[in-house]
Amino acid sequence: MSVKEATKAAPAPVRAASEPPRPRKKHRAYDEVPRWQIYLPLSIYLVFTLIPFYWILLFSLRPPGSTSLVPWPMTFDHFEKVWTERSFGTYFQNSVLVGVVTLLMTTLVALAGGYALARFNFKIKRAFMLALLCSQFVPGALLLVPLFEIFAELQMINSLGSVIIAETVFQLPLSMILISNFIKNVPYSLEEAAWVDGCNRFTAFRIIVLPLLRPGLIAVGSFAFVHSWNHFLFALMFLNNQEKQTIPVGLNTLMGADSVDLGALAAGGIIAAVPVVIVFAFIQKWLITGFSAGAVKG
Repeated sequence: MSVKEATKAAPAPVRAASEPPRPRKKHRAYDEVPRWQIYLPLSIYLVFTLIPFYWILLFSLRPPGSTSLVPWPMTFDHFEKVWTERSFGTYFQNSVLVGVVTLLMTTLVALAGGYALARFNFKIKRAFMLALLCSQFVPGALLLVPLFEIFAELQMINSLGSVIIAETVFQLPLSMILISNFIKNVPYSLEEAAWVDGCNRFTAFRIIVLPLLRPGLIAVGSFAFVHSWNHFLFALMFLNNQEKQTIPVGLNTLMGADSVDLGALAAGGIIAAVPVVIVFAFIQKWLITGFSAGAVKG
C-alpha cells in the first residue's frame, strides 16, 4: 500500500470538544465608580434638602419662645391658631376647589386638543404648535393687567372662577403637547380595527385609546393641580375678599410689616405642603411614566 493510500484510509483525528465560551461579564458605567463617590454627593444633597423642612417642622411644633433644636415638648397651638383664627380652613377649601376644578378642566380640554393634534392634519398645525411652545416663554405677570380688565368686564373679579379660568388657560399649552405626544405612541391601527368592528371615532377612543392614556392624564392633571395650588399672583390680583383667598395668599397675610409669627407661618407652610406630598407619594409611578412617555414621539 502506498503512502498516499494509507493516508486516505487512516481515520481522521478526533478533535477535542471545545469548552463552551464563558459569558462575558457586562461592565456598567457605575460599576467602575466607587460607591462612596455616588453616595457622598447624594447624601450632601439630601441633607441640604431636608434641613429646611426640618426647620419648618421645628418652628411649627415647638412652644412659642423656645429655642430648642428638638421640638419637645410638642405643641399644636400654632396649627390651631392658623386653622381657626387665621381662617386657614377657608383658604384650604378654596385651594382644593381651585385645584380640583383646574385639574378637571385642563385634563378634558388638553385631551380633546391633544387628540386633534395627534390624529388630524391641517394647514396651520405647525404654526399652532409653535404658538403653543412660544406661549410658555411669556411670564404670567405680564398678562395680569389685561386679564384683570377682561374679568372686570365679565364681573368675575373676587370670584374663584376667574382664578380657575386663568390657571386653566396657562396650563393648557404644555398639557396639550404632552397629551398629543402620548397619543402618538398609541398605534393608529388599534382605532382602525375598532372602526371595522362597528365603533365610531368617539367609542373607539373611549374603549381603546383612553385606557392607555392613564399615565399621561395623571401626569398632566397632577402638574395642573400643583401649579394652581401653589400659584400666588392670580389669587392675589383677582380675589379681594378674605373668604375667597387661597393658601398662598393666606401665607402672605401671616407676615406683618413689623413682625412675623414664625410658628404660625411654619404651621401654615406645613398645611400647604402636606396635601401635595401625599398626592405625589401615591402617583409618583404614574407621574414618571407619563412624563417620560409624553416627552418623546412614538
